[in-house]
Amino acid sequence: MPQITEEFDVVVIGAGHAGCEAALACARLGLDTIVFTISMDSVAWMACNPNIGGTSKGHLVREIDALGGEMGKNIDKTFIQSKMLNKSKGPAVHSLRAQADKSEYSRSMRKILENTDHLTIKQAEVSELIIEKGILKGVKTVSGAVYHCKGAVLCTGVYLNARCIYGDVSEYTGPNGLKAANHLTDSLIENGVEMYRFKTGTPARVDKRSIDFSKMEEQFGDERVVPFSFSTDPEDVQIEQVSCWLTYTNEKTHEIIRQNLDRSPLYSGMIHGTGPRYCPSVEDKVVKFKDKSRHQVFLEPEGLYTNEMYVGGMSSSMPEDVQYEMYHTVAGLEHARIVRNAYAIEYDCINPMQLQATLEFKNIKNLFSGGQFNGSSGYEEAAAQGLIAGINAAMKIKGRELLVLDRSESYIGVLIDDLVTKETHEPYRMMTSRAEYRLLLRQDNADLRLRKYGYRVGLINEEQYQNLLYKERQIEKEINRMENTFVGDSKSVQDLMKRMNSTALNSGSSLAELIRRPELTYQDLSEIDVNRPRLSEDVKEQVNINIKYEGYIKRQMKQVEQFKKMENKKIPNDIDYDRIGSLRIEAKQKLKDFRPMNIGQASRISGVSPADVSVLLVYLEQLRVTF
Repeated sequence: MPQITEEFDVVVIGAGHAGCEAALACARLGLDTIVFTISMDSVAWMACNPNIGGTSKGHLVREIDALGGEMGKNIDKTFIQSKMLNKSKGPAVHSLRAQADKSEYSRSMRKILENTDHLTIKQAEVSELIIEKGILKGVKTVSGAVYHCKGAVLCTGVYLNARCIYGDVSEYTGPNGLKAANHLTDSLIENGVEMYRFKTGTPARVDKRSIDFSKMEEQFGDERVVPFSFSTDPEDVQIEQVSCWLTYTNEKTHEIIRQNLDRSPLYSGMIHGTGPRYCPSVEDKVVKFKDKSRHQVFLEPEGLYTNEMYVGGMSSSMPEDVQYEMYHTVAGLEHARIVRNAYAIEYDCINPMQLQATLEFKNIKNLFSGGQFNGSSGYEEAAAQGLIAGINAAMKIKGRELLVLDRSESYIGVLIDDLVTKETHEPYRMMTSRAEYRLLLRQDNADLRLRKYGYRVGLINEEQYQNLLYKERQIEKEINRMENTFVGDSKSVQDLMKRMNSTALNSGSSLAELIRRPELTYQDLSEIDVNRPRLSEDVKEQVNINIKYEGYIKRQMKQVEQFKKMENKKIPNDIDYDRIGSLRIEAKQKLKDFRPMNIGQASRISGVSPADVSVLLVYLEQLRVTF
């Protein structure tokens, strides 16, 4: 029987958050692209929490936008509540988080894909990779159709051999009852890809009409909303917002969980996959944090046109009857009706150490990978990897320089570097603590850090790039003006100092020196700064942060200089580690397996000690390698 055969530049497997970014990047760069999805209704679907951003994750969304990705723009169009987290702390940990109308988010992203030139969406399951002599040539679907391509990006999310579990119920489906992808794993294994088995979970959804909100604390959005995308007009996101609600588990909840642990698949041995340490189920919380008498529970609306509420903080795989019993102990949920049961989901993913920093497989040329398939967790981590994988697939096909972001310039760089250099035995979650240079990698300056790369690859247009350069000039000019504008001990100045609980001036001071006082900001000085130009809010923010934290920023920039020196010490790809006699056996094996690009990367590989790095440096020097 004749089979369909088609030709594309790029094949993207999966249309979740990673797949959407990968497919859009390739298509927008002019490559004929096809993206496969198990279901057209699952494009950019939020299978778990109905929000985008959060601590450190908001940084990733801003960086995706700076590079020319879509996630930030899409959430700006479909959010129903927005809040800047950690505002009481320093700017390094400020992170934007928005509740989404999850159905609208998915529909909006699907519409974008459907109306992008050079992009085709196909509902079909890819079952096989066509690889010849270590080079990807195409893919085959379960129907036998063949799609030849120059490059492919794997973005399968949690669908490979997916199994949803609660109590003794085990269903071989993807999230939300969608079909699982049950064939591709075999093809990957046949081609030498090392697979892991991970698990994640989701809480129940309850009917809003059955909740007693009077027993909960109302959580409002910010009065003034800050958009995710640097391209969004701030005035366009000043909308009427919906509320979320906060309540807590209690000792009765915990006792019910303890009494039924033998029925939990997590503890009965029914679940084999490794779960995320930093997003535990409520069973795990009760077992591991015995000293805690309560845990936070957030009730979050899933959208404007549904009564489903997401019970954040109570992810579980307990049996259905136990779920009802434990949820009903929570204040406000005494009579809650469960619309969708909580469940755990197991799925196949890869050991990401098989990938280069470009997210291309080391042993399979032209095959790239992004998202939860790489052993990460979260929509934002997935989208960031999908974007980089898509960009690099396109760059390789076009014969152009591939994009590698390092740890000193982006959270995306930290994320990918951690995945490909450190042994990952659980789903990886981005956190601000993972970024050594987080004062420089703030969410507010993502465009200043990364938009140049988006412009270089072709996802940021000339107008956007020129706007960036103009913004840089404005910031530099205003900082210089503040450093060279002086005020004395006039009455207006002293009155302001008194109102702001700041020490009175005894002599002249520059406006910049005043900003460096903890209690004063750039905005506070407007009434004594008579020649202040009209500037946008984001420029003012950069001026304030750069002046106030100047000393800390300079110190971290010196640390980055040292880091860059190590990153710039290149290691030849064909180096024979067995010839380096002083290297420990473990280090030799790890270096041979990983094949680091530079000394910095080598130093971050698990099992390679500082002494091993010193030996490697001496050996390279003896070979007179030019760094």
